[in-house]
Amino acid sequence: MNAGARPPEPVRTTCPYCGVGCGLRVEVVEAAAGASVTGDPTHPANFGRICSKGATLGETISLDGRLLHPLVRSAGGAMVRTTWDTALDTVAQGFSRIIERDGPDAVAFYLSGQLLTEDYYVANKLMKGFIGSANVDTNSRLCMASSVAGHRRAFGSDTVPGSYSDLETADLTVLVGSNTAWCHPVLFQRMARNRQERGANIVVIDPRRTATCEEADLVLQIAPGTDTILFSGLLVYLTEQLALDYSFIDAHTAGFETALVRAREIAPTLAATAQRCGVPERDVARFFDLFATTENVITCYSQGVNQSAQGTDKVNAIINCHLATGRIGRPGMGPLSLTGQPNAMGGREVGGLANQLAAHMGFSPAEIERVGRFWNAPRMARREGLKAVQMFEAIERGEIKALWVMATNPAMSLPRAGAVREALGKLELLVISDNVEANDTVGSGAHVLLPAAAWGEKHGTVTNSERRISRQRAFLPLPGEAKPDWWIVSQVARRMGYGDAFAYRSAADVFREHAALSAFENGGMRDFDLGALSGISDKDYDALGPVQWPLPADAPLAQAGDTRLFGDGRFFTSDRKARFVAPEPPALKEASSGEFPLRLNTGRVRDQWHSMTRSGRSPRLATHIAEPFVEVHSDDARAAGLVDGGFARVATAHGACVLKVTVSDGQRPGSLFVPIHWSDATASSARIGELVAPHTDPHSGQPEAKATPATIASARLPLRGFARSRRPLALPSGTWWARIATSEGHELRLASDRDLMFWHDFAQATLGRDAEVVEVVDAHSYRAAFFVDGEFDGCLSIGTGEAALRWDTLKAVIAAGPPSSGAPVRIQVAPEPADTGAVVCACFGVGEDAVRDAVCAGRASNVAEIGRLLGAGSNCGSCLPELKRLIARARAKAAA
Repeated sequence: MNAGARPPEPVRTTCPYCGVGCGLRVEVVEAAAGASVTGDPTHPANFGRICSKGATLGETISLDGRLLHPLVRSAGGAMVRTTWDTALDTVAQGFSRIIERDGPDAVAFYLSGQLLTEDYYVANKLMKGFIGSANVDTNSRLCMASSVAGHRRAFGSDTVPGSYSDLETADLTVLVGSNTAWCHPVLFQRMARNRQERGANIVVIDPRRTATCEEADLVLQIAPGTDTILFSGLLVYLTEQLALDYSFIDAHTAGFETALVRAREIAPTLAATAQRCGVPERDVARFFDLFATTENVITCYSQGVNQSAQGTDKVNAIINCHLATGRIGRPGMGPLSLTGQPNAMGGREVGGLANQLAAHMGFSPAEIERVGRFWNAPRMARREGLKAVQMFEAIERGEIKALWVMATNPAMSLPRAGAVREALGKLELLVISDNVEANDTVGSGAHVLLPAAAWGEKHGTVTNSERRISRQRAFLPLPGEAKPDWWIVSQVARRMGYGDAFAYRSAADVFREHAALSAFENGGMRDFDLGALSGISDKDYDALGPVQWPLPADAPLAQAGDTRLFGDGRFFTSDRKARFVAPEPPALKEASSGEFPLRLNTGRVRDQWHSMTRSGRSPRLATHIAEPFVEVHSDDARAAGLVDGGFARVATAHGACVLKVTVSDGQRPGSLFVPIHWSDATASSARIGELVAPHTDPHSGQPEAKATPATIASARLPLRGFARSRRPLALPSGTWWARIATSEGHELRLASDRDLMFWHDFAQATLGRDAEVVEVVDAHSYRAAFFVDGEFDGCLSIGTGEAALRWDTLKAVIAAGPPSSGAPVRIQVAPEPADTGAVVCACFGVGEDAVRDAVCAGRASNVAEIGRLLGAGSNCGSCLPELKRLIARARAKAAA
């Protein structure tokens, strides 16, 4: 920057992680130096707050590992660089050839909640209106499809009724199947503040005792799969207590009596409800009484409800209780689905699911005809397509010959991930648009790789969990030959002969058409309506602030206003009445057995996201939980001979992984919890999708990712350690490893059943080749640092116990530099200094021991004092639940 030049204005954009949709302010001086990312105080989703992941986005924008040029598979099988014209022609000709030979249902698209709405819209238009198949689905099927199906059954539309502001006016917040403190931390801070400032109650319903429970007034640790039982019991209780809104039921709903009969069959009494859910009767009674006597109740639910073979029934059991009490459409009340991905909602708006058309329309003859006329589409899809799991089963059977995957990694994330990988290898044409050059899906046999623009490089919109549309804006130039996804799809459509319908010049062009379709022949009969934005100018699109739909043509563009639906008691069914739904009697799809006696529950950790393609680049995020693990109750750990910090083999009928053991009495006996984030690119044996059964909900098609029968056994890996290198490092086969981001290069945490001499020889033959060596020895470990031309090049530390995992000694050796003689140097070291414990606060690198020491020494007694003393919890706030737990334990220990 020239001296005296004014720095550029911060770019307002939207976070690319979860469905909260936080507004950000980004400042970039030089792209190579990263970016400064802070919360946007004007954005109504977060008002300036961000979580640990959002706070470290500036560390994730390097071009390491980026796909920067089109690649095609050569005759010899290698991926070789080519031109855009050649790559696009290959895709267009390949799809056209297969469609002509085998019909439109022989091809499919698999999309992602990471795409922008404009990208999603163009892909759906091409497949459903011009190719003529509805075989286009999305990874959002894995996280929120049951909510969609439940909304449509109850409301006649996929409508989220309320707004985030309801979290601050509710007097009772019920969290079902949601570790909100970790998965939606900005919203959780709003809930916690409401509890602290207004005295609102928080009830958590979850088989696990998670960080979210630290703020709860009541925790119901229900048995897996019993959500429908609990809420059926609640409906019966509300009826018996005369706590129903009969005037609302009579005027605005249908089907109540049938739903109540079914509820009484499932959970006839409070005692029966408690017994079947596996929780104390007094706790169920307290929850039921809170719900019955509190007017402003909001029920937030997430993957613990949705990711089930009966997820849709669970959603409707929750909605039934809100309809029965008339608690919907008014401030501080209603059901609220907490969406997983940044644009899962936007994908729903444009028909990103195989059972929807664009603009929240379905596959009725009238809707097919309406969308076809608007698009002037030559061959509209006439029926629903294959949902995600069905789609990949069709690939496995050879029925789908060509697949285009955009911005997702199904060979890692889908159930039976190993079988999915094998199925992808059978495809005649596998096209992948992504911004990474390698992942599990790319390695499954891609024929064409198309470099897509990443977050920070493209323009468009996303919609968060409260129906709020926000802009993502570019603040970086397009690297290499990367292009936006909407442009890539449009170019293929033109080459397939549909140029007139895909003559978009910008994302704004796409958005205008999307908005116009939402208003086309609507007349207030469909919930989704952006008519007020259908004529938006390029300038106004560039400047568009957050807006919440519906926005019909006569609506004012109130940038930060809240819009609730159903406050007038009118829904989007044919008679404008909501529907009570009688759920099926709940039962897990697959019984446990002597071979697989436990239940496998999957989920997320606080500081990572999906397959870590982005979050895994941040050294700060790697400090919280660095290795893939299985959480197991102490009773089950004893039965299997497991120890905390050891290793275990977790297996199901579909696959197995080897994971670090975390023993926790917060885990329900009989259940195992494993995080989903590690792939074959980041760990040796932690691809959790491989373990999950492919059972799906009959209404939503969403897989049951929370209850696969499983078993666990000890895995003997007595040596622990790590290796760091400035270059990628390949470890010997059979080594357990996990890749970690560091500022110094590549780090692998590792474990092994081989002896120290083996690792000495390995280090000398790899890192030590043509290098100067300093070896550090003691009775139980081997550690060595390697220098090339006087510069640090790599190191290895391995041994028994936790000492070999600590960096302190090698750091001192590296700082001292290489040996002056040029010959290997072996030194004896003193005992290691005390470790700081696991990192609790990623923002400031504060460890558990520092927090305990401060409390035990009397220097701090609460989170505010810890924040002032150590900084922990004073930035993004994601660590506050853990800090509170640590402080409470430390105070109890000090008082003992």
